Amino acid sequence: QVQLVESGGGLAQAGGSLRLSCAGSGPNFSSYVMGWFRQNPGKEREFVAAISWSGGMTYVAVSVKGRFTVSRDNSKRMVYLQMNSLKPEDSAVYFCAAKPEGLQSQTDYNYWGQGTQVTVSS
Repeated sequence: QVQLVESGGGLAQAGGSLRLSCAGSGPNFSSYVMGWFRQNPGKEREFVAAISWSGGMTYVAVSVKGRFTVSRDNSKRMVYLQMNSLKPEDSAVYFCAAKPEGLQSQTDYNYWGQGTQVTVSS
């Protein structure tokens, strides 16, 4: 069982930056593919980024490419989402998620955090 806790959300101005963190616990955390998703009320959850177990491969959505970067530190059991050049449309609840394999697939994540709110003002 993997448990995930996000932090780092808050209020930012358009053009600003935030870094989200996801703390993981449980066996084999460092072997999991980790993903970031976001969701607004009444809308479907949207894939943002994913990173392989080693951190050597990443995959980001077109909507955030060039602005968001995903990274991980397995020694600390942490995954990060660096968000730069923020836009009001980036406002959402951001979730981290974990699964055993399948970096390129945006589905089949087994474990989810509780989410952290990001609000970007114009």
